[in-house]
Amino acid sequence: MFALADSAAQPPAAPAAPLSLAAIVAAHGSVLVLDPCTIHVQAGVLRSGRSPLWHSGGDDSSIHLFAAAAHCLRAADLTPGRVGAYVFCEGPGSQLGIRTAAMALRTWQALRPAPAPVFAYRSLLVAALAHARHQAGPFAVVADARRDSWHAVRVAADGTASPVLRVARAELAEWPEPLFAPAGFRAWAQPPRPAGTCDYDCAAMFAGLGELPLLHAVAEPEPWLSAPITYKTWTGERHRAATV
Repeated sequence: MFALADSAAQPPAAPAAPLSLAAIVAAHGSVLVLDPCTIHVQAGVLRSGRSPLWHSGGDDSSIHLFAAAAHCLRAADLTPGRVGAYVFCEGPGSQLGIRTAAMALRTWQALRPAPAPVFAYRSLLVAALAHARHQAGPFAVVADARRDSWHAVRVAADGTASPVLRVARAELAEWPEPLFAPAGFRAWAQPPRPAGTCDYDCAAMFAGLGELPLLHAVAEPEPWLSAPITYKTWTGERHRAATV
């Protein structure tokens, strides 16, 4: 005989503390990084005690994500199924690229005898903290979220950064700090006021930020959404001719 625990009485599990990329590499020996957020897909292989290997591909994530990953894995004499852990950028950024990366990770996980840990990070937070290394705050790093809204990370004068926010265009226009957009991000609209450009180069960003706890474990790789997806419903009616 056994009894099921009362799930309502169990407190929800606290989310695991964020980790640094350096800590993940040290714990798992080798890590495959996929960042498909920009028009130039980026991939990297990081190994304990070895120089990192990075490669940037072209603008078709369905092709160049795998080409960039294969380039790094070949140089490291590894395969996707032999790396110790996976890391990917869950957004904001190219939804097609992020979904392609999530699909690749799920496939590689299914082909392994035992799945490997997967960790994710947010593009704008990494870009903002990297930019803060040589740009004094306050400033904000922004990316088009469509539907007349923007994703943004605000960096204060002391260098601390907000989480990734989603704000309406009108609200963003009222922010007093300078705006910067990461290089290579696709945009369907211009910011509400002029914005500079900040770099988005994974090799350079993580060379400076590798010790910061910016990554969190994920059970299933999938794109990060700042708001739930909503659909408009339509109820069809048969056309009826007007009575003559």
